[in-house]
Amino acid sequence: MRDPVTPLLTLVAPPGMAAELAAALHREPRLHELVRVVADAPAEEAGPVLVIGLAGITGRVDWSEALPPVVLPQPLPFTKANLLALVFLHLGNWEKAYEYAAADATLRDDLDLLNRLQAGVSAEAPAAPINDVGSFRHYRRWHNRAVALHYGNLARPAQANDLHAAYQQAIAHAPAAAWQAFSAKHYATFLLDNGQLNEACRQLAAAQNLPLDATAYHELLSIETGVLLQQLTVPYDAALLSELKDKLWQTLQYHEQHDRGLNAALTLLDAAQVANFSDSFAEALGYLNRAVALLETEDAPELLANAQYRKGVLLFTWAQNGNPQFYRGAMTAYQQALKVFTRNDAYPVFAEIQHHLGIIYSEIPDEVKKKSIWAAVSVSSFNQALEYFTRETHPYEYATISNHYANALTKYPLAARTDNFAKALDYYREALAVRTARDYPYERTLTILNFLEAAWQVNLENYPEPEVLLTEMTGYAQQVSQLVDDPALREEAQRHLAQLELLQVG
Repeated sequence: MRDPVTPLLTLVAPPGMAAELAAALHREPRLHELVRVVADAPAEEAGPVLVIGLAGITGRVDWSEALPPVVLPQPLPFTKANLLALVFLHLGNWEKAYEYAAADATLRDDLDLLNRLQAGVSAEAPAAPINDVGSFRHYRRWHNRAVALHYGNLARPAQANDLHAAYQQAIAHAPAAAWQAFSAKHYATFLLDNGQLNEACRQLAAAQNLPLDATAYHELLSIETGVLLQQLTVPYDAALLSELKDKLWQTLQYHEQHDRGLNAALTLLDAAQVANFSDSFAEALGYLNRAVALLETEDAPELLANAQYRKGVLLFTWAQNGNPQFYRGAMTAYQQALKVFTRNDAYPVFAEIQHHLGIIYSEIPDEVKKKSIWAAVSVSSFNQALEYFTRETHPYEYATISNHYANALTKYPLAARTDNFAKALDYYREALAVRTARDYPYERTLTILNFLEAAWQVNLENYPEPEVLLTEMTGYAQQVSQLVDDPALREEAQRHLAQLELLQVG
């Protein structure tokens, strides 16, 4: 006995058309098992819905993002071929969808645009419509042109003015509030991605004033939270943070109520970022853990790796702020992220993770006998980070990593043949070569003080020119008073100078 199959598509049709629908669906083996036929349109439905009547086939606004946001013709004349083309489209069988759409040139062309956008292959934007002003056809041609210019892999890059004009025309000619909101959502997404936050806010505000159902409202709200997140700048505005938290919570509840795990996970990642801005590390960690758990059930390895990366950054930051017990959690999260963010596929992220792992391996609490093992993997991680972040290509990052590598060397177990402290000085010098007095006075001061602390631990008996080192130390210590006004840092530099003067007197 075969197991029952869960319907993936809902058809709404009057009872008098039941026999005709059944005949169409039975043209393909077991197809009827994937389709549910009902007489009354459901108020809300998780899957796609096609409504069939005397006027033809119509569809609802598709907010699911299961397919690119191309608007298909409607009402589409009801034929068995057109119906089956749409059914197979929503079931993901492109070969059958093309086969049944062959007789309708308009439908065939729209399916081809959908397929090309989804596959990321070369596509052409539909021409700007001239006729049929006031019709659904006029609206959808403007909308589809905008979508193709926005998301398509075009032979010639789209001109920004053409894209703006297409979305604005689509919004102006939308036949109903839901369609206007649909076009506005994707236009606001484009504006958000391109940093045009004020215009994105304006478009969203206009759309949110329309008479919308809960689905459309929350879809717009999810884009608005992205805009608000981008508007946050240091120092963070408390009112804006509070507004953003409230809207993220509304969005999260909506996605969870509708079993939209992927969308809920993305919202949780944003919520974690906002909690982090508010210094609520425990709250942020809770959101990240929930996001990871959701993404582990979805087929989204890159998003899961991104969530693990963010979790690693959070725990790493927490550990750096006096909570070393979180180093292991950060290490585990980073190692999970590296399964996707490899050297070949995501070299910048790979290198940044290696930078953090180098620090973690040098500071992670463990038994003394294991410290040498941790030191070895720490060295390997720092070297991998510096292979990407070179002085020539990324000077600022190179200096930061060199400074951290030097700090790590001072924490490694004593080596039999190498003076780790002397080696650390070389990396501090690399950092100081970039952290000049003019460009990075504060960072230079911190590196100088690190250099001085390490220099006192160098075995001068084996150092090639100890007098030169002492002179170098004096010169660096004297610079601090010229670099910063911080009393504590100046006092620390004076302490080193006093010790150096005693050494010279002695």
